[in-house]
Amino acid sequence: MVYLTGDGDDGGGVPDGLSAAEVGMWQAFRNGSVYDLRTGHADRDDPHGGHPWGPERSVRARIVAWLLLDGPPALPGRVPSLKLQGVRIVDVLDLAGGSIVPYVEMKQCRFESEVVLPETHFTTVRLVDCSVPRLEAARLRTEGDLHLPRCRFHNGVRLTDARIGTDLLLNEAVAFRGRNGRAVAGDGLSVGQDLQAELLETHGELSLRGADVGVSLSLRGSLLSNTRGRYALNAPQMTVGRSLYLTPAAVGDPAYTSGRTPARGTRTRRFECVGGLRLDDGRIGDAVDLGSARFTLGNEQEVSLRRIQTPELRFLCERPERGTVVLSGARVVTLVDKSTSWPGPGQIRIGGFAYESLVSPGPGSFSSFSLNRRLDWLAAATPEYNPEPYERLASVLRAGGEDADAREVLLAKQRRRRETLPVTGKVWGRLQDVTVAYGYRPGRAALWMALLWAAGAVAFAHAPHPPMQPGEGPRWSPALYALDLLLPVIDIDQAHSWRMTGPWQWAAALLVLAGWILATTVAAGATRLLRRG
Repeated sequence: MVYLTGDGDDGGGVPDGLSAAEVGMWQAFRNGSVYDLRTGHADRDDPHGGHPWGPERSVRARIVAWLLLDGPPALPGRVPSLKLQGVRIVDVLDLAGGSIVPYVEMKQCRFESEVVLPETHFTTVRLVDCSVPRLEAARLRTEGDLHLPRCRFHNGVRLTDARIGTDLLLNEAVAFRGRNGRAVAGDGLSVGQDLQAELLETHGELSLRGADVGVSLSLRGSLLSNTRGRYALNAPQMTVGRSLYLTPAAVGDPAYTSGRTPARGTRTRRFECVGGLRLDDGRIGDAVDLGSARFTLGNEQEVSLRRIQTPELRFLCERPERGTVVLSGARVVTLVDKSTSWPGPGQIRIGGFAYESLVSPGPGSFSSFSLNRRLDWLAAATPEYNPEPYERLASVLRAGGEDADAREVLLAKQRRRRETLPVTGKVWGRLQDVTVAYGYRPGRAALWMALLWAAGAVAFAHAPHPPMQPGEGPRWSPALYALDLLLPVIDIDQAHSWRMTGPWQWAAALLVLAGWILATTVAAGATRLLRRG
């Protein structure tokens, strides 16, 4: 290669054999300026459109690599950088293992072949609104940002074990299925600050297994679709320093809000997941927000949050029509949910799900959780009887000062348990329920006692009552006699002083039996309350 140099040249002259477009790029690199080959016609400048770009807009990938890896020195007072706009890059851009010092920014460029960046070290690199057949960037490292907004990746993106110093941006990007069915492979990815993938569109699996995001991960308004695999988002063992957002985003200008409240009348797009979602064993520092999210699942697919740990889970999504929501072993401090978000019986799994407080948005609204709806939620989540979810809910209600509601939950637990008992157990359970509601409504026992006492006093007033020992014992009192029979522990010396004969013996025996049933049931209920208190 021969360099063309002029008088006073500093050694950074233009090599021979370059096309006119490449000469312009070389000079712009030394000057640190933008090299713009756009025509000014939107349809012709669209990198994703079908309009051909000729040699006048084309540069070879190896010349781009030459500039980045071993480019000429900058002009005096300038910083070398590669800033391309509206340029077509021909052949494979291979920078594998290289160390890139110049700043890199390519906007509305068209790559004819894949971009190969494994184990490449950048300061900052930005590809904005570019058409890329495939980005292969395993173990990529950047000191600053990696920006890929509005790019289209026709055969996927690989960022496995990449290390991004500050932010990773995938806003409005589109990634199609690549190798192994993955649209974006980011297993082991590490991002120093935010991973923003708002309004992202994937056709294939978005895999973030074991990823580590320093601040927040935003998938606001994104469409994740994987119709030929199990998961649309597969991110077990992921760590996020603050919050994970699966919520709506504003569509317009600006297209993504990054958490800002859209202006009134702004059109929004919700987060949508066509296929399963897995966040098992994740550690989220502040919150997991599923506000208005939509899940389209197959019968065997799941929204799986097994063993996730986060201070707040905002389960405010649309109710999935099919599939299963799994929270087994999850641990959260605050569960914010609404009754219209949870699927029906057999579609919820919450065994071992631990939470400390409940919040339902919109007090008094249709979406608020009444106690009856909360009990329906527990029944739907426990197709086979399991006492732990009932006891967990009762504990949370009691901690919030809702003692009456806590007793209703424990009563519902006893009724569910009764369904699993043999016939004799069901009969005994039904008797306890009707009489004193398993001891959780002690006032009912007092009412039964009063009714039985009154009935016994009236009945025994007409009964013959010869004394056990003539001339001894207290004076006959039918009211005290009935009370002595009803109270199984206290002896007021009436039942042992008078003898019933004939059918009255059976009446006395029934009254004794009723007294024991009421007393033992109340005692059992009081014991349960004291133990849990």
